[in-house]
Amino acid sequence: MAQQDSTTAKKDNETYWSVDSAPRRFAEKVSPWRAPVLLLIFCLVAFVLLWLLNNLPLLNAYFLHNDIIFAPATGGHAIPVRIFLFSFLVAFGMSCDPRWKRKLTITADLVATYFLFCLALDFLLTLVFAGFGIIFTLHIVEIASGLIGFAIFSFKLLEHGEMPSRLPLNIDSAQTRLIAARLLFVASIAGVFAWYIGSLNLPVEARLRNVSLLGGIGPGVFLFLPLFFILLYLGAVVEAQMARKSTFSPDLTVFVPAHNEEHIITETIKAMDSAAAAYAGRVRLLVMNNGSVDQTQKVAEYALSQCSALTGEVIDVPQPGKANALNKGLDMVQTDFCVRVDADTQLHPQAFNRALRHFVDPTVGVVGGLPLPPGGGLFDRARFLEVAVKHGFYSVAFSAINSVVGIPGMFSVYRTEIPRSLGGFVAGMNGEDTDISLRAGESGYKLLVDPSARYISEVPATYKHMREQRTRWFRSVFHISARCRDLLYAPQASIRGKITLPYMLVNSARRAMMIPLALFGVIEYFTVYDSFNILSWQALVAVFIGAPAIMATLCACLLGRPFAVLFLPEYLVLRILRAYFTLEAMLSISINKKGCPIYSREALRKPRPKSSRVA
Repeated sequence: MAQQDSTTAKKDNETYWSVDSAPRRFAEKVSPWRAPVLLLIFCLVAFVLLWLLNNLPLLNAYFLHNDIIFAPATGGHAIPVRIFLFSFLVAFGMSCDPRWKRKLTITADLVATYFLFCLALDFLLTLVFAGFGIIFTLHIVEIASGLIGFAIFSFKLLEHGEMPSRLPLNIDSAQTRLIAARLLFVASIAGVFAWYIGSLNLPVEARLRNVSLLGGIGPGVFLFLPLFFILLYLGAVVEAQMARKSTFSPDLTVFVPAHNEEHIITETIKAMDSAAAAYAGRVRLLVMNNGSVDQTQKVAEYALSQCSALTGEVIDVPQPGKANALNKGLDMVQTDFCVRVDADTQLHPQAFNRALRHFVDPTVGVVGGLPLPPGGGLFDRARFLEVAVKHGFYSVAFSAINSVVGIPGMFSVYRTEIPRSLGGFVAGMNGEDTDISLRAGESGYKLLVDPSARYISEVPATYKHMREQRTRWFRSVFHISARCRDLLYAPQASIRGKITLPYMLVNSARRAMMIPLALFGVIEYFTVYDSFNILSWQALVAVFIGAPAIMATLCACLLGRPFAVLFLPEYLVLRILRAYFTLEAMLSISINKKGCPIYSREALRKPRPKSSRVA
């Protein structure tokens, strides 16, 4: 552990910034002051809107629900969502670009579009009330308004941001109906069970409410999504048991892109040699030295000379960019299966065996594992719970309905024919690992994550390094959505394209607004415009603490690490940082001169790069 800590510390003394940190054309390096300025503008606009709505007699008399809602509704709400969203959209528009014309253009577009959608929703609700006498609760109206706002923000950012060109996709939708039927069946079971639990009025419900873990919502509503994913997870585990009884050990070629990795490359090669020793097939390792200015090449050559179970060589790739190193490695592969491993990743001795056994099924195209933190670093304990939730639980659950979107490039196993037939890894944008696995999945292959195929992956040891990494990760959702836009707009239906990818976009918007949401609650609470009662605070606590804590505890137990609940405070802090970094990632997207919908005729007429390896 001490050695891991020292190597992490040494890495953070190196320059972690590369051409992939902010790809030219699509992103820019964001000043650390831009997000605080956005939050300040947001607070001012929110205060002014709340003041106007509560102090101008005309507005106060017309908007009876303390929000900009025209439709009839009953009951109260936890938060005036529309005021919140109008405030955020104005603040983001005025902060997303230094040029005033672009500021005003995107602000006007965001606000006007959201206003028109709200009018349309209110008109529809008014018609329902007039025609059928049905009046919806204010909670439902606000939830719908929130989802509309999240979607508008994400898709307008795709429209106004500089994005990768469209890549035509071959979408295999043959299994869509079967998967949709499985999805509906699982959702029905989860819904019935959640309703039944909610009808029992269990004593534990009152205890959870007392500590604000249910946030004022019914247990049935709160339980539905966890139950839904637990059922999917159990189904995936049952299916995976069949593969675990198999053995499959074809020859492998491993390629490792390395840029200034002299501090860690020896450990990576040693670990891979151990994994190769436990593996029956032959393993060849290609270290792709990607423009390193340190001693990466010499250190890697010496480490390879000490290996006993694998053979390998160091290949010089002077053109900067990880994708260039990956494509050079892919071009040199001479085996039917290949493995991509990051230079700061140390494989578990059984990683190859546990990942390759899934390829007994000829429909499996890409397999990943579980990235564990080395331990001892500033964020390592929080990262463990993050990994347990995302990779150890949700990725496994999504595999039950064949809707895994991305296999992390830290450790990915491919049928070599797949990335080659898809043109290789894309350069010049973020998320090349997700892009290739997403397109493999839409080509008809299964994407799987096996939590027993474990490996150690570096975790940033400083705030600045974590900020760079997460900004890059969170921005990639938009780059991939733009490049693979056919999944969103084409008539061929797939779970990834019509459910998972839109959910990822909406969830990115939600996460970017988490810090502003907390500030909005503070503004309401400490001013005379307090519609923010104890129920409202319970809802906020449920969003920030309750649901994440419960899910993290469950996932840690499923991985056999119940003691990891001790890491919950650090994990919750990391979630807040993630929300802030998501906001910064949105601000880092370059704004174009003239926005247009990414599937409009104008956007589709733009010339595409000659190679699929260029964004």
